[in-house]
Amino acid sequence: MGLLTSLFLAPLIGAFIIIFIPKDEVKAVKLVAALSALVSLVVALYAYFAYDKAAGGLQFVENFAWTTDLGVSYFLGVDGISLPMVLLTALIGFTSIYASWGENKRPKEFFILLLILIAGVMGTFVAQDIFIFLLFYEVVVIPIYIMVIIWGSSKRVTKEYSAMKLTIYLLVGSAFLLAGMIALYVKAGASTFSIPEIAAMDFSESTQIFLFFFLLVGFGSLLSMWPFHSWSPDGYAGAPTAVSMIHAGVLKKIGGYGLIRIGLAILPLGAKFWAPYIVGLGVIGAVYASFAALKQRDLKYIVGYSSVAHMGFVLIGIAAMNVISVNGAIANMFAHGVMAALFFAMIGYVYGKTHTRNVDELGGLAHQLPKVATGFVIAGMASLGLPGLISFVPEFTIFVGAWSEAAYRPMVIFGIASIILTAMYNLRLIATSMFGPRKAQYDSVPDARGAELVPLFLLGAVIIIGGLFPSLLTDMVNSGVDTLMAKIAEVLPVGGSN
Repeated sequence: MGLLTSLFLAPLIGAFIIIFIPKDEVKAVKLVAALSALVSLVVALYAYFAYDKAAGGLQFVENFAWTTDLGVSYFLGVDGISLPMVLLTALIGFTSIYASWGENKRPKEFFILLLILIAGVMGTFVAQDIFIFLLFYEVVVIPIYIMVIIWGSSKRVTKEYSAMKLTIYLLVGSAFLLAGMIALYVKAGASTFSIPEIAAMDFSESTQIFLFFFLLVGFGSLLSMWPFHSWSPDGYAGAPTAVSMIHAGVLKKIGGYGLIRIGLAILPLGAKFWAPYIVGLGVIGAVYASFAALKQRDLKYIVGYSSVAHMGFVLIGIAAMNVISVNGAIANMFAHGVMAALFFAMIGYVYGKTHTRNVDELGGLAHQLPKVATGFVIAGMASLGLPGLISFVPEFTIFVGAWSEAAYRPMVIFGIASIILTAMYNLRLIATSMFGPRKAQYDSVPDARGAELVPLFLLGAVIIIGGLFPSLLTDMVNSGVDTLMAKIAEVLPVGGSN
């Protein structure tokens, strides 16, 4: 055990320490949670910048037999595909602690569950063994349900409904994943769960097509792929701020990451067969969710449907199956994660102070909350793909890569057109809630300060720096995608073209 273990062990140790802190020592609870998340963030930053992009491949590997009879290994490793997701998880995990700094309802239990949630998500991105991957994924589900039930809030539907709907979708998706991965394990000879070892095996085309369907439904549900998307906006609306940040920021990304790490790498022929359908579902999701966002009045529902639309772009990039498009898909997952987390942090602050998320009841808040309004503007401009911010290059790369596949061009045109809708609902959200005439009833609402500013400064800085220096992200991603697509090219000499 080494560097990668510490990424999820630090939050777990923090949760364990909090158990022994008296419940009335709220400040100590929050400081321990913040410190443990900070350790994870520092380790993630070190791994990201210490990774040798020229060498590529899995690095910082930890691998030893765990259950010999089943072929399960404690196998951890990261490459250019997983490292951005690791850094994203650590970044959002750390900022979610500060976004919850004002949480005083059973804070001890809240931060214990939050740290367990962060550890579970982190584990999925470093696992190189299918069994370990599924183990960490299942760890994630229970804390989310409990946190929405106890600390959630929603005005359109009850938080109990949101929690149950979210959990059912995640469990149904995990059932498909479990079935597909057990079948994959059996087809591989029932001797190993190692992802690299299974990826090196040959499976017939019919087997790959059959198994990829299960992974597509499982990971697609988690990615909020249309028509398995409806849990997402309701889940965000019912969840507390920190859970919304982690859910939109990184939990969804497990779906896209899994399709690439396991789906494309192990079952490229299956991916090629289903690719046209995935592109179609991605475009439908992007267009449909964008129209739905235009009709929403609740801030969380607007960002929730926006998230579904952005994941449609990710699906298009994955399905195009070339270096450019897959690079864009992974980079866009990182970019969207940072942007969505900032959005939900700012929305959580506004709701906590004004007790409303209805854009018609807000307005002119930039007069009283200039710092929070700045966060809304940064997140909104990133969401609509403004050049100079982190989302522009990834989205541009996705559509350039997808356009190179001639068969997809008609569908890609509709996907690109949905960006116009994205601009419309983001600009309307900002204009309606933040700008306009000053409303006197909000004059007593204080602007964010102290610990509450950490999400704005940190996530906002990443959005701006990532836009000005996109190679910090794309070079890392490309080091992993080049290796992956080179292996796929051995099976699909045309690089997955249709």
